[in-house]
Amino acid sequence: MEEDAQASFAFEGRWRDYAPIAFTNLLLTIVTLGIYRFWGTARSRRYLWANSRFIDDHLEWTGTGKELFVGFLMVIVLIGLPFLFLQFGAQALILQGREELAAALTLAAFFTIFYFTGVARFRALRYRLARTWWRGIRGGSDDSGFGFGVQYMWRTMIAYAPMGLLIPWSMMSLWNRRMNRMSFGSETLVASGRARPLMGRFLLFYLAPLLFVLLAIATAGTFGSELGGGVRVMSNFPPVLRIIAFLVIFVGVYVLLGLIALAYYAAFLREAISNLHWGGLQFSFEASTDDWLALFFGDIALVVLTLGIGAIFLDYRHWKFFITHLGASGEINLDQLGQSQTKASRHGEGLLDAFDVGAF
Repeated sequence: MEEDAQASFAFEGRWRDYAPIAFTNLLLTIVTLGIYRFWGTARSRRYLWANSRFIDDHLEWTGTGKELFVGFLMVIVLIGLPFLFLQFGAQALILQGREELAAALTLAAFFTIFYFTGVARFRALRYRLARTWWRGIRGGSDDSGFGFGVQYMWRTMIAYAPMGLLIPWSMMSLWNRRMNRMSFGSETLVASGRARPLMGRFLLFYLAPLLFVLLAIATAGTFGSELGGGVRVMSNFPPVLRIIAFLVIFVGVYVLLGLIALAYYAAFLREAISNLHWGGLQFSFEASTDDWLALFFGDIALVVLTLGIGAIFLDYRHWKFFITHLGASGEINLDQLGQSQTKASRHGEGLLDAFDVGAF
């Protein structure tokens, strides 16, 4: 079957149909002091997946709230409690004057969390693919993710070593490595995204703080008067104007940096997904920076204007945005597409799903 990119994916849900699910999830989550959140997540995904069409059939989410809850409990028992023990132990050692041992424990706790953050990213994707069905087949991976945790650590550390200039390389290489170990049905995913096309926007984000520092110096010089030693201060203008000037610069730094970061992320996803293949299909993601800005400011308006209640619709908006801009072109033989032979994990997206407790 040959597929056109624009017609390959479609989202057919409506926010009015999703609203009862969202409000019920909110109410039950409040009543159960947050415990129902896991079942609410599974319920939301069943609706979103069922209203997402890929080629000639809809997706199906088969994950359960129990799986997600068990994954959360595993995090608490296998990571949370030992981490708290290490933290309190480090504080006790400091009080006893054994700062070196306390520092070693703190460093060990940091690198442990760092490592399992990478493992969790791998396992969460593996779990979601294993619970996503289409035409009777599912995805997954036989990779445990332990090796990816090591890759995540050293590639992230190297990215920041040369003043953060290798961050695009780190992000794209980790994306490729994770995707290349996944499959859907009998076909593996092939990712070959490049970091070079991202460097222009990344350098803009990287150099923006320096430009704002220069602007602040210029503003101070413009508003200021020279004192002894050549120091300039903003003394010729009323205090209110000085405060407003620096507030504008300060807020502008965070707002503009956020917008530049959003532009970089938009380019990253376009590059990453456009170089992702599955069988004879090549995926694409056509969301422009303007589309991301519309989503971002729409989210803010929805949450602010509804006094926070509208946050329950953010998952719906984000999933619709993703599916709407996702495409696939090429040709795939559906008759020869077989079921995945990968092992499906029995737990959800908790951090220590990595320990594979169900296999013990």
